[in-house]
Amino acid sequence: MKLIIWISLWVYIGVQTSFAQNLKGTVTNENGEPLNNVNISILNTNNGTTTNEQGYFEFDLLKGNYDLYISFIGYKPQTLTTKVKSTIIDIDIQLEPDFSILNEVVVSASREEQLRSEIPAAIGIINKQTIKETKAFGIDQLVNQVSGVFMSTSRAASNEQHFMAVRSPISTRALFLYLEDGLQIRPTSVFNHNALLEMNDISYKRIEVLKGPASSIYGSEAIGGSFNFITKSATPELTATLGYQVNDIGLSRYEIEISNKTSEKFGLYLGSHFVNRTDGPIEHSDYEKFAVTFKTVYDISDRLNWTNVFDLIDYRSDMTGSLTEDDYFNGNFESDQTFTERDVLSFRMRSTLTAKWNDHQKTTINTLFRNNKIDQNPSYRIRQFREMGQLTGLGLGEINSNQFNSYMALVQHRLRFNFKNSSLIVGGTIDYSPQDYVAENIDVIVDTKTGRNIDFSIRDNDFILNYKADILNYAGFFQYEIEPLEHFRITAALRYDAFKYDYQNRSEHLGVPSSKDTYNNWAPKLGVNYNFENDNGLYANYSRGFKPPQVSTLYRNRNGLIDIKPSIYDNYEIGGYFRFSDKWKLDAAVYLLEGKNTLITLRDEQDNFFNTNAGKTRSYGIEYGITYFPFKKMSISHNGSYAIHRYVQFFDAGVEYSNTDRESAPNLLGTSLITYRPFKDFSIATEYELVGKYNTSFENQVINDTEIRKTATYDGHNIFNIRAIYRYGKIEVWAHLLNVFDKLYATEASYNQFRQGNNYIIGNPRAFHLGVRLHL
Repeated sequence: MKLIIWISLWVYIGVQTSFAQNLKGTVTNENGEPLNNVNISILNTNNGTTTNEQGYFEFDLLKGNYDLYISFIGYKPQTLTTKVKSTIIDIDIQLEPDFSILNEVVVSASREEQLRSEIPAAIGIINKQTIKETKAFGIDQLVNQVSGVFMSTSRAASNEQHFMAVRSPISTRALFLYLEDGLQIRPTSVFNHNALLEMNDISYKRIEVLKGPASSIYGSEAIGGSFNFITKSATPELTATLGYQVNDIGLSRYEIEISNKTSEKFGLYLGSHFVNRTDGPIEHSDYEKFAVTFKTVYDISDRLNWTNVFDLIDYRSDMTGSLTEDDYFNGNFESDQTFTERDVLSFRMRSTLTAKWNDHQKTTINTLFRNNKIDQNPSYRIRQFREMGQLTGLGLGEINSNQFNSYMALVQHRLRFNFKNSSLIVGGTIDYSPQDYVAENIDVIVDTKTGRNIDFSIRDNDFILNYKADILNYAGFFQYEIEPLEHFRITAALRYDAFKYDYQNRSEHLGVPSSKDTYNNWAPKLGVNYNFENDNGLYANYSRGFKPPQVSTLYRNRNGLIDIKPSIYDNYEIGGYFRFSDKWKLDAAVYLLEGKNTLITLRDEQDNFFNTNAGKTRSYGIEYGITYFPFKKMSISHNGSYAIHRYVQFFDAGVEYSNTDRESAPNLLGTSLITYRPFKDFSIATEYELVGKYNTSFENQVINDTEIRKTATYDGHNIFNIRAIYRYGKIEVWAHLLNVFDKLYATEASYNQFRQGNNYIIGNPRAFHLGVRLHL
């Protein structure tokens, strides 16, 4: 009897094995890249699976016909019928992007993947396709395609040094947070504005701009906007590219990328570029930059992932400075500077361990090490001495050196509940950044005939600042989301930040004695979304932003007995995202940003810059982005903003400027783009940039010869650019024509009360830029 049972069992197993087949495949996106965590289910069964990092999936099935249902956020779902009749069936599935605004996937609002429809905030996304078609050789060419964002830089003079405006005047203020894969490029309070110099712009595949305060998640300095640069991943097969770019304003650029998923568990990416500019249209405007990013991804198991990213940036640039009003309008583009420069050496090493415990819980552990040194002989610190309005041949400036090591850890845990589609994110972070800063006075020799600064010497032991400061920032945060009603979602978040500055003055006779300063803040956020069934949605939010003083600003100003207070910003916002058929797409937001103790820069009686709090400020406006597809091969888009930036309560030198417009604050900003794609591997685009008129001085600050007060202004500008890209086989070529009509304009204009005129940083002249890339 036992023998009969054993024989029957083996016959049954053999029959089942003979009919069991293997169905496997790979799921990719529109660019052939593998998609991870794609849901694949077999209709009318309980059988389902998800893809791995290589986009791979597998089923054991009996012979027959099956309907596979493939779904993934951000892409249109597919139903695929397949017939299993051989031993192994291997299929490739390519998903088509869903360009519905509601289905866009965003990670910047919480460091977790979310649909756009779940986020009660204004977000602009620069996706891989946009990056591919733009072929930018400056970050501004990308981020200025986001409504309400204006990054101003001159490839003729400023060498990646830039000004930024998002819900604020154009400035170099640290009001914007620059992130790489969700982590700050620079530590808090160490002049975060310079962080974009320390980016390797060949290494990112996507940019997300979260507008308005994001302090509830990211903490300090996330005021006007947070820019998250998301790095590229390893490709499933070995790929490599070589690139070269050149233009007629002195720039050459060399690029290399290598990427490969070397095994099922391990992948790597290497991207590097070197750029050099000499003999540009503005004298003393040379620069060099070497950047390299190395990224590894190791899938320890299906639920445990380990990512490491290494960035090295070596940057040196002349600091041209600005032009006087006479030189700017008369075409005299000789710089007054001959020795000012900025030298940056930056290294970052990040390690991220991600554990998916189950379908409901996930923990991410990040560690980050930063090593940074900036040496400067800054043009903006030089003063030329005059007697009776005439140059004396002497001047005063400074050299400074700022270096730090930074050690940071961030732990975040996400928990999803089986209740009202709710979830909870909790986390904590600690950042310890010891900083050394030295600033010394220099004597400047001025050519009295040309007004140029031709030489300098360092004064012995004449320090402006000489200190060591240990900066400690620790924080805890949470974000809870719930959907109490269908289509209606509530998001609440709160973060506590504490900052401790341990200032150690190394020159006892200089300035204030050593001290310890502490700042802390609670940053709340409350938002709601209502999403209709027709790919339209509305949201509203309140959020608070917090900005402690920069370390160098705080202790430099204390030497002048001027203390600096933290700035607080309250943001109120209503917005929506709409899609009208397949031809129209619109997003818009109306906001009010109330600032308390807003930091501004002034000049003292000796023409020295200093920083002070401005009492109260108010910014309010509308941001709008609209895209129209007249037919499949063409798109027309316009992204713009109309805003008003005011001093609510502010005095300077005994003069009241309350209830006046702020300087460097254009009401109107906009970028329009017409793109035509006649066939798959070719596109051509025309771009129009608009910057409205703005004040360069305080209102009625200027007194003319007849003692009548007036306001200095810049008339704004509008320029056209054209770009085209073509790929033939393994070769890509592209061309840019900048400033088509060769219009004279400024990337930034400001009023100099001692010269009684505007200073200008010249924009790009008409220039041709060419690029070629070989895909190996």
